[in-house]
Amino acid sequence: MVVLTEITEQSSSSTTLSTYDYDVFLSFRGEDTRHSFTDHLLKALREATIDTFFDDAEIQIGDFLKPELEKAIKSSRASIIVLSKNYASSTWCLDELALIMEQRRTSGHIVFPIFYHVKPSDVRKQRNSFGDAMAEHKQRMETELNSEKRSEWAHKIEKWKKALTEVADMKGEEANDRRETILIEGIVKEISSRLDLYKRSEIPHIIGMESSIGMITSFLKDRSQQSTKILTIWGMAGIGKTYLANYVFQLHYLDFERSCFLEDIERRCTQPNGLLDLQKQLLKDIQARSWMDIDNVNAGTLKIEKSLLRKRILLVLDGINKFEQLDVLIGTKGLHPGSKIIITSKNESLTEKCRLFQTQVPPKHMKHCLQGLDDEESLQLLSRHAFGCNEPNKGGNKQSIKVAKYCQGHPLALKVLGSSFRREDATWEDILESLGKEINPDIKKVLKISYDTLPSEKDKELFKYIACLFVGEDRKFTEDILKACDIGKSSGIKVLINRCLLTLESSDKLTMHQLLQDMGKDIVHQESLKKPWKRSILWHHEECLDVLQNRQGTTTTQGLALDMRTFENEIWKEPSSANMQMFGFRSYPSFSCLWWLFGWVSGMCSSSRKTKGDFETLALSEMRNLKLLQLNYVQLSGSYKNFPHGIRWLCMHGFPLSYIPSDLEMENLVALDLSNSKLQQLWKKPKLLRSLKFLNLSSCHELLRVGHFSGLPLLERLTLTRCTSLLEVCESIGNYCQKLEVIDLSKCNKLKELPRSIRKLKNLTHLLIDGCSNLGEFPADSVNMKSHGSSSSTVVPRTPESFANSLPRSL
Repeated sequence: MVVLTEITEQSSSSTTLSTYDYDVFLSFRGEDTRHSFTDHLLKALREATIDTFFDDAEIQIGDFLKPELEKAIKSSRASIIVLSKNYASSTWCLDELALIMEQRRTSGHIVFPIFYHVKPSDVRKQRNSFGDAMAEHKQRMETELNSEKRSEWAHKIEKWKKALTEVADMKGEEANDRRETILIEGIVKEISSRLDLYKRSEIPHIIGMESSIGMITSFLKDRSQQSTKILTIWGMAGIGKTYLANYVFQLHYLDFERSCFLEDIERRCTQPNGLLDLQKQLLKDIQARSWMDIDNVNAGTLKIEKSLLRKRILLVLDGINKFEQLDVLIGTKGLHPGSKIIITSKNESLTEKCRLFQTQVPPKHMKHCLQGLDDEESLQLLSRHAFGCNEPNKGGNKQSIKVAKYCQGHPLALKVLGSSFRREDATWEDILESLGKEINPDIKKVLKISYDTLPSEKDKELFKYIACLFVGEDRKFTEDILKACDIGKSSGIKVLINRCLLTLESSDKLTMHQLLQDMGKDIVHQESLKKPWKRSILWHHEECLDVLQNRQGTTTTQGLALDMRTFENEIWKEPSSANMQMFGFRSYPSFSCLWWLFGWVSGMCSSSRKTKGDFETLALSEMRNLKLLQLNYVQLSGSYKNFPHGIRWLCMHGFPLSYIPSDLEMENLVALDLSNSKLQQLWKKPKLLRSLKFLNLSSCHELLRVGHFSGLPLLERLTLTRCTSLLEVCESIGNYCQKLEVIDLSKCNKLKELPRSIRKLKNLTHLLIDGCSNLGEFPADSVNMKSHGSSSSTVVPRTPESFANSLPRSL
């Protein structure tokens, strides 16, 4: 469950940015610079939003550093040390310096020395004022009578000398003969760069991300030799990959020596010199010293490879859409121990194709698929953008739930639609009315990137046909039909799945997010906005009816789906409150009933032509390239010879005839679905269907006999479920249908026996006979039955042992 939102206010439950309390600890000698240089420096640091610890109290008494100062140093990422003339005269300053240098050695604490009108050599060799101060400390030690305290003094003096030498050997800024304003400006810029403060941003408010954040945090904290080095976060466009990566980057980039977040790589690579610019940003971020200009990608990759081996780095590569981008941005040499790379992509299989994974010892890799929100989280996110809170207003609760349901947990859609409600002229009714009819331009813009970057036009064509016609269908069924139509290619469905444009359920059903499905239909709609007969696919019932009834069919159309039940369901919808008010009715039950009756009569009178769904078969004659045809519950008149000869998929639920007419050309059919029809038999004379693989006659309650299998040599699936009058399946099935894999006879309760020739079907793997109460008794342990398709359960009746032994072993 995952989503992020671009809300600036911080959630009360959000994790803190880092384990540090301060960016900078400021160490200085008060009497020298408190009211001059240090005061001006502090102001500049705070104006640059650099969190700075500044001790405003004069420190005069005591031998030990105050606990709060020690804590402040340890909880700061860096220290600025203003080494002024009298700095070494303060034992407190020297204690701060010693602790700061110790933190530098042990925990990577950043130290930035400023030599304020003193020479680094005087600090290093303890000369002049620094020599005088150290001499005074030594004299104090010698006058100490307590041996333990004298020993303690001696130990401290050695620590101070070592710390002074170390800090003097560091590169710092010298104030001699320089304007202080320019000096301070340079110091602030340098410390900002050293701390990578330009990477800091507000951590976005998160809804529904706990499990993902926990998993990625564990990945980042595991620094063992055998730890996973690379994580790919993948998912459909707009699902929150970038926000999630940014969130964990903000939480953990300070835990690494160097870090870099390269955002929106896919888009930036389309710009001139895009890859080279990305390399330059990467090198600038991960090299401790200033990076050198590079003039070509190959040189940049060589430098990146060396840099990745030197430091423990956190690298986020956001929006990768080609494995060649990984080749250029991470190379093949590997990573420093403890380094981590996070990749976000819409393509699941992309990361492991890069050259780094072709080396002898490829890095360990894990994937994290980002899913959408659940119902409660969706409503929270929608409400946050619509109302500024996590719950909808009382008046908009029902509408909000409907909008959230349409979005199916998609964060970008929830954000866009929620934000659109905040426009002065927008209402929930407006938003609900637009859903399913047109996809929001802002949502479409993001989603369409996945479609536009598909490898080939064949893949794009495949996506459109699945979105419009085959969502919810079986994968093999869809692949075989579309392959016969020369739509897509053999690897096309896998490409769409890898790119999060399609999902495969455990039952091998193809599913697609509603937004992606709407986008696919919109792409087809754009082929011809005003003339649907010029589109490749027709699926909207009103447009289909208009084209067919007005005989506007053309050779452009290859797919058409018309289901009259869909149209009839719309006529029976309840009236909207707006329409009731327009006619002067209030929302009372009695008036609702009157309005419903009025609408029903009006619909029957004004739309009788469409509700009957009748047209002449001649309307199909001009659609000579039509290959995919669904005509469910329609009334046809005219000869079936007008059907296009190239049809591969013919679906006619509610087919009104008692047998298939002989003049219907079906020689190219791959799939025939006549479910819920009036069929009593398939045909009067056998037909040779050389290409037919799928025959579905489910719920044909008048069907008595199924035979003439000699004309179906390639048949793979025969579905006869719920044929409640079926008495016989012809013996020819075992002699001619050697490709058969599935026979579904479930709930055929009048069937008394199976054809004995079934034993000849060597490829049969699924025989469904649950609910066949008159089939006889067979031993349940003799057959290994498997449930298939959408059967809710497979009950195996007991059968005679002799029959069980005659079943094919492939079951």
